[in-house]
Amino acid sequence: MRSSSATFSSPDRESHAASILHMKILLLNLYYPPDTSATAKMAATVVEALSAKHEVTVLCGRPSYDPTDRRPWRLSQTELVGITKITRVGSTDYPRFAMKRRVLNYLSYVALAIPRALFMKCDVVLAMTDPPFEGIVGAFVALLKRKPYVYNIRDMYPDMAVGGAIVPPGLLARVWEKLHRWALRRAARVIVLGEDMRSRIVSKGVNPAAVAIVRDGADILPSDAPQPHLDDEVMRTIRGDYKFVLLHAGNLGFYGAWETLVTAGRELAEDGVGLVFVGEGAQRAYVEGLAREASNVRFLPFFPGSKISSVLAAADAHVITVKRGLEGVVVPSKMYGILAAGKPIIAFASQETDAATLGAKFGFAVWADPENPKDAAKTIRALLLDVDKLAGMGRAAKAVAPDYDRDKELQKFVKIVESTVNV
Repeated sequence: MRSSSATFSSPDRESHAASILHMKILLLNLYYPPDTSATAKMAATVVEALSAKHEVTVLCGRPSYDPTDRRPWRLSQTELVGITKITRVGSTDYPRFAMKRRVLNYLSYVALAIPRALFMKCDVVLAMTDPPFEGIVGAFVALLKRKPYVYNIRDMYPDMAVGGAIVPPGLLARVWEKLHRWALRRAARVIVLGEDMRSRIVSKGVNPAAVAIVRDGADILPSDAPQPHLDDEVMRTIRGDYKFVLLHAGNLGFYGAWETLVTAGRELAEDGVGLVFVGEGAQRAYVEGLAREASNVRFLPFFPGSKISSVLAAADAHVITVKRGLEGVVVPSKMYGILAAGKPIIAFASQETDAATLGAKFGFAVWADPENPKDAAKTIRALLLDVDKLAGMGRAAKAVAPDYDRDKELQKFVKIVESTVNV
């Protein structure tokens, strides 16, 4: 919306400014609550922040990602949640572990969502990364509607699909990459999760000024607020009889340096170290196979969301892992919750990842070579012997956590979306 050349009195100017601030935003993402995926949860968080001043319409599919409830098939159905309009197209709803059929969820969503989107009024199109080619879909919709486009990258495709051996290098990957670069150039702003992801995007020829970092952050309690209650039973379940608990809490996906982590963990058994995995994921069976007969490696399912504080507190140190070649492709958002819990981090990842660079800068993490189990075990063993350093890392984590307050990061997100509409 462009301002006219007319002059306004003070009240009129305020009214005019208010009308500019009120925007219609169309958010595209296959998953939205009651789906439980990370992008569904983040989409809901973003919508809540944007809805404080703007009108948001979410165009998503039928719930299929471990939803708390499902929806009967309709070509399209719309519901209101507060002031947010949620339109669900009649995509298939195969469960997330049915990988081949899940592609039909993606394709049916896109086939139904694009024509539906063209008839929705908006000032700006905002897309996330479910399905994995949603960024391309969002750019196409924005082009047809002649509206600004904001691309919020949660996981970067096709880099992640190729690097995780989900899609082989070849014609499909090359065409996908070419279309993705077109979508990146079409975007008025590209919102990424960290400096490592920003570097990867810029290396694709995208204007650095168009790429902004908005971290997922964590909910930071005021210093004088009561601390969350910790569940002793949850903590006992995780800690077992181990002297030192090294915890990986989160998705067991294609991006982790799992072989290095498990091999290093095995070598630390005599040091009283327990390597505990809390979570599920496409690679869980593979990781369990790597740990077969290991006396100090355990696997637990996810705990309820209300127990997250207890899960984080149960560890002596937390693991973040990204295998070499995927730095900036995935940016584990769990880092910020770990910082808020005041816990040290061991980054099984290249030194270019945010967990390693920020950890070294602020003192809350140590780096472990994701391709060298013996050196990784040596790094952890040295940390076990240096009680003062371990305690200092925990204090450093707690001290830096407020820099990544989720509310502050969300306000950055809102301002970036607002900046795309010309005034």
